[in-house]
Amino acid sequence: MEEKYLSAKEKLIKSRQENLLNYLDKSAKKEELINQILKIDFEQIMNLYEQTKNKIDFSKNVIEPIDYIDKYNISSEKLEEYKKIGEDKIKNGKYAVVTMAGGQGTRLGHNGPKGTFNIGLKSNKSIFEILIDSLKESSKKYETTINWYIMTSKENNKDTKAFFEKNDFFGYPKESVMFFIQGELPMCDEQGQVIIGENGLIKEAADGHGGIFESLRSNLIINDMEKKGIEWAFIGPVDNVLVKMVDEILLGATIKNGMQAGGKSVVKAGPKEKVGVFCRRNGKPGVVEYTEISDEMSERLNDNGELVFAESHINCNLFSVKAIKEISNKKLPYHSAYKKSKFINLEGELVTPDKPNAYKFESFIFDAFDMLEDMTILRVKREEEFAPVKNAEGSDSPETARKLYTNYNDRL
Repeated sequence: MEEKYLSAKEKLIKSRQENLLNYLDKSAKKEELINQILKIDFEQIMNLYEQTKNKIDFSKNVIEPIDYIDKYNISSEKLEEYKKIGEDKIKNGKYAVVTMAGGQGTRLGHNGPKGTFNIGLKSNKSIFEILIDSLKESSKKYETTINWYIMTSKENNKDTKAFFEKNDFFGYPKESVMFFIQGELPMCDEQGQVIIGENGLIKEAADGHGGIFESLRSNLIINDMEKKGIEWAFIGPVDNVLVKMVDEILLGATIKNGMQAGGKSVVKAGPKEKVGVFCRRNGKPGVVEYTEISDEMSERLNDNGELVFAESHINCNLFSVKAIKEISNKKLPYHSAYKKSKFINLEGELVTPDKPNAYKFESFIFDAFDMLEDMTILRVKREEEFAPVKNAEGSDSPETARKLYTNYNDRL
């Protein structure tokens, strides 16, 4: 223990994180804190902190519109071709689903994992059960059992597993569901010093949905996919109750066109909608965030009077396992977010700030698109495939998601 303590102390001094020495000597969780310090790459955190001082120069990027396939304008001949290609892969066990479910339902006023939230349907189904219904339906349709990988977080992993166990996996084969934990990165204050959280340990935050690739590798999920002969995986968020996780058309079109990845889009609601849109960035596929796009670009119309940059990224992503493996061995760029975060001060007191005071660092899944030569973009209908649950009220709330979900299923 003494040797580890000295190593941790030396590492903190070298990394200019001497403020932690005070916590280290007084901590009731000294051994746990030492082990945490020894694992953290403080050089990486300092580099990310330094980047917060630099404004990103978007003018160096050449942003152009990207080609897409409109699902409802595909010829019947091509549609059947795509269907057959996709169905063959799914039926033969070459397809899996990955759900990013590391978030809590705090913003919804829910105490627990977001996937356990009840959006208010008459059936009282949670979001997880809604997704399971979709997987059951697809498994029955294709006469197979689709492997489901669920990415949790350190914060909600135990509760998520307990929820599934308590409900006997809602009738889905338990052996076909695998949980794994998302990576985290320390948060730091305005001076670049990592902060101590309420639990007396260095405060860490999820590393963003772009961390999915590294998490798939480090948790040996890619190995599991390869052992099972899985070649393709859909990666999407837990909070879209209309998500179509198994889509033979997207899969078939991506394979037919020789791509290693695909994504779904819905038409942007208007020039000012705060969404990222698919584009070509310096010749490569990508997503331009609403904070990056100029008014001129967001309002630009084509000859048909439609928005030129109209393909909203709805985080419905398809990757070959080969591409996932390659991306997982590379480093995606990290973005900083300035947040309000409770912390323990040097006197050991819990501080609840009333304004942003700390940086968290996260990567985005669409930054991986830049590592591809090209990808398939399939435009779908918002009212059929996009009903997110993000806010307690207003847009993208349980109320709007419930209405979209009910209207769609009433039409079936």
